[in-house]
This record gives sequence, C-alpha cells and structure tokens, in this order.
Amino acid sequence: MTGNDVLKNLSEYNIWANKTMLDVFATLPEVPGNALRLQSHALNAQAIWIARITGTDSPVKVWQEHPLEELVALHNYASYKIAELVADADEEEFNRLIHYTNSLGQQYSTRVLDILTHAFNHATYHRAQVATDLRKCGHTPPNTDYVTYVRELMGQVF
Repeated sequence: MTGNDVLKNLSEYNIWANKTMLDVFATLPEVPGNALRLQSHALNAQAIWIARITGTDSPVKVWQEHPLEELVALHNYASYKIAELVADADEEEFNRLIHYTNSLGQQYSTRVLDILTHAFNHATYHRAQVATDLRKCGHTPPNTDYVTYVRELMGQVF
C-alpha cells in the first residue's frame, strides 16, 4: 500500500464519517447548536483547504455556521472534492507547496500532502467533539471510528 492509497482510504472514510454524522443530525428534532457549529467548522475547513490547493476563493468562512440543509450541501461539495483531489494527485502534486494566509493573517507554505493529512485529522477531531456534545444533550452519537468504517466495508457489521 502506498501513501496515496492511505490518503484515498482516508478520503473515503471522511465521506462516510461526515455523512454518518449528518444522517444522525437529520433524525434529531433539533441539532444542538454547538454540534452544528463544530460540524460546520469541520466542513468549512475542508472547503477552505480545497480553495487554497486549487487557487480559488473559499465559498465559506472558517467559523461560518450552516443550517442542516446547507451543511449537507457543503458536505456533498467538500467531502467529495477533497477525495477527488487525492485521487487525481501524483507525487509531484502531493509535494507541491501551497502558499497561503490563514484566518489570523499569518502566511505559511505547506505541502499538499500535509494539508490533506491535516484536513482528515482535523475533521476526525471535530467529529469527536460533536459526538461529545450530542451525548451531553442526551442523544446517541454515531460511531465514526475508522475501524467501524473498515468493518462496514468488509461486511463485518453485526
């Protein structure tokens, strides 16, 4: 398995995990505000990283909040677009430096490979926060662990 294969797996996991969380949101009478804010942020960040990699303007702000319908649309854009970027990248692209200014006005240069790795890790971090928030509000969060995703792929869900 190559590094590209690992990133492809993570990009597909990211799609599954984001959809799994949003599917649970859709079953709730009201999504807790902090959970919605954190999931919005996680998907906003992916859209912002996509814009930086592709040299386009971001369609969202880092802490912009979205109602559920907009969040689903953002997931359908960002989660799939980032997977497309991974699938289309070669070694040269993965090693390309992206020069950007963060939300605090600080300038950085980061390899595409590191940006993509960060984007997936960042989303996982915030999904865990969302799960904690759902639990605090009396809801049962989904299990979005990577191994759960792999088990589902292999038909080992009981």
